Amino acid sequence: MSDSARERKPKRPPNPAAGDDPWAKWRKPEAPAGKTAVAVDGEIKAKNAPEAAPPAPVRERPTGTLSPIKSAAPAKAGTPAKRPFRKAPTGNKAPAPKAPVAVREPGTSPPTGTRLSKVMSERGLCSRREADLWIERGWVFVDGERIAELGSRIDPNAEIKISKEAQLDQAKQVTILLNKPVGYVSGQPEADCKPAVTLISGETWQRQSGDPEFKPWMLRGLAPAGRLDIDSTGLLVFTQDGRIAKKLIGDDSQVEKEYLVRVSGQMIPHGLKLLQHGLELDGKPLKPAWVKQLNEDQLHFILKEGKKRQIRRMCELVGLQVTGLKRVRIGRVRLGDLALGQWRFLRADESF
Repeated sequence: MSDSARERKPKRPPNPAAGDDPWAKWRKPEAPAGKTAVAVDGEIKAKNAPEAAPPAPVRERPTGTLSPIKSAAPAKAGTPAKRPFRKAPTGNKAPAPKAPVAVREPGTSPPTGTRLSKVMSERGLCSRREADLWIERGWVFVDGERIAELGSRIDPNAEIKISKEAQLDQAKQVTILLNKPVGYVSGQPEADCKPAVTLISGETWQRQSGDPEFKPWMLRGLAPAGRLDIDSTGLLVFTQDGRIAKKLIGDDSQVEKEYLVRVSGQMIPHGLKLLQHGLELDGKPLKPAWVKQLNEDQLHFILKEGKKRQIRRMCELVGLQVTGLKRVRIGRVRLGDLALGQWRFLRADESF
C-alpha cells in the first residue's frame, strides 16, 4: 500500500475520556424544549413540536405491608392461566363478609307462638338453660312430636312431656341447705372474703336417713338461690335445680323469708308501721312486710323480697342499728337444728 493511501485512511477517534458519553456519536443533537429537529438540505433545524400530552397519573401503591407478588407459572396447554393472589394490605384490611341474613319470603307470616324453652320454664318443668339443653338432646315432646330445634315456638297451651333421660338428669340434681356463719359471703367472693360454698364437704355434712352419698361432682353447677350478707347467719340454699332457683329468686317469687333481728338504738315514732309498709330503697317502694317487735332489742321480720342488705337499711331508716341477723326459714323449709357451719341435703318430703 502506498504512503498516500495510508495518509487518506481516517484516523481512529481517540478513546473517550472517563466520564464522556460513549454513545454520543450515535445520539442526535437535542432540540430546545418545545422544538423538534428536522433535517433540511443536510442541515438540522428545529421547528415547533406539538405539545406533549400530560403524563399519565402515577397510581400510588397502598401503604402497609405487602407479600411479594410471584409471577404466575406458565399454564399448561388447555388450562386457563390463574391470576396471581395478592394479599390485602394490612394497613387497610377489607371488611369481613357479613353473615347471610334470613329474609322472610313475601306473603309469609312471622313466626307465631311462644318459645318452647320459655313455656317450659314458666310451667316450672326446668330452667330455660336446662330446657335448651334437653331440646338439643331430643328429650322434649310437644303434643307427641319430638322437638330438637332450638328456638322452636309452640302454642302456649300445648302438651309438653320430657323423656326418661331428662327425668333421670333432673333427679340427679341436688339442693343443699347450709347454716352460714358470719364472715362468709353467699355469692361471688370479694377481696379477703370466703365463699360459703367452701363449707360444703364430707366433714361438715349432717347426715339424714335416705340421703345420697356425697360426691365432689355434686358441687358442679351448685349456685346460691338468694343472698345472705357477710355479717348475717342462718339458712342459705344452694341448688343445681333451675326450678328451685326460679321459685326462690325469680322476679315473680312469692316465697317468704323469715328472720330474727337484734337491734340497738331508739326507733322513731310510728317506725314499726313504716317497717311494715311505707319505706322505699333505691327510689323504689318496698313490698309490704310482716314485722313484729318481740322485745326492746329484737324484731321479727317476714319478707317476700330480698334486696341487698334490705333489713339493715330498713332499720336505719327508722333509727335502729342491726347488731345481729339470722334467717330461720325459706318458704316451708326451716333451719331447725342444723348446726352453725353444717349442711344437709333437701329431703324428698320437703319443698319450698
